[in-house]
Amino acid sequence: MTSSTPDRSTLGAFLRARRARITPGEVGLPAGGRRRTPGLRREEVAQLAGVGVTWYTWLEQGRARNASDQVLNAVARVLRLDAAEHRHLMVLAGRGTATEPGPPMDLRPEHTTVLAKLLPYPAAVQTDCYDLVAANRTYRYLFADLDAYPVEERNCAWLMFTEPSWRNSLVDEDSVLREITARLRTRQPEHRDDPRWNALITRLRQESPDFVRHWESYEIVGDRTQLRRYRSPRVGALDVQFQSLWLDRARGERIIVMTPTDLATAQRLERLDSLVGAAPAWTSHGDSAEGSAAGGWTPGGGGRGNGAGPGCRTSGENRS
Repeated sequence: MTSSTPDRSTLGAFLRARRARITPGEVGLPAGGRRRTPGLRREEVAQLAGVGVTWYTWLEQGRARNASDQVLNAVARVLRLDAAEHRHLMVLAGRGTATEPGPPMDLRPEHTTVLAKLLPYPAAVQTDCYDLVAANRTYRYLFADLDAYPVEERNCAWLMFTEPSWRNSLVDEDSVLREITARLRTRQPEHRDDPRWNALITRLRQESPDFVRHWESYEIVGDRTQLRRYRSPRVGALDVQFQSLWLDRARGERIIVMTPTDLATAQRLERLDSLVGAAPAWTSHGDSAEGSAAGGWTPGGGGRGNGAGPGCRTSGENRS
């Protein structure tokens, strides 16, 4: 981990997006006359934060250098940033930490033991940018056979935005896609020098107008347990709590697990596990697609450096 370098251009875009969402009434100002754009005016933010209008204008235009913590905290207060948004602001201003591109994730026996023990609940080992390193059999067959996809395409964000069988499984499609994009938007500044991140964002912007729409809305979210509703082609409606069991929070490596919220979902997950019970308890990148050993992350081609691609160190030995 190293100190993040300022990204003044993105910082300005973030501040503009947040300013547009705050109404005068929310900060105790009269609505006044007709406004050409939604939200607060720059001079109103500057006044409430106790900084000069010119300085705040430069901050939004990416021209201000060395903004103090006091100024940043005052602006965060005026814009009513929550904890995740405040942290994002500080990272963009060079006050956070950056994750240096490192070696591929090491899939360890204790990780796969947990995947197997969680059955029949779907679970997978996932990286910070949604690469799927390994999955137990109920996760593997939840939407379609995960192992049927090329290793370089086994990324949850990529599959949800571009693969119909995954996307059609979402009952609350727009909210889930918005959440995925917001998570990527939140962590991307910490990975600006990581080729796998850059390749993922570039390809999603090229292939998915919905991703572009959500990306440009600039939503930021923290980590949280969520209710997810799916339509499984094998067993029907599933209502689950979607949560993360952290392996390395700094690197974003985790086991994601879906636990049932009701008896019907619990019974359907048990039925799914029985339907696919002949499959190994878990599988990983190491079990297939040997030809992609360069480790490149490129849904559809190009790029290098997928931290959870076939370059991952995985045992490749499964037990039912």
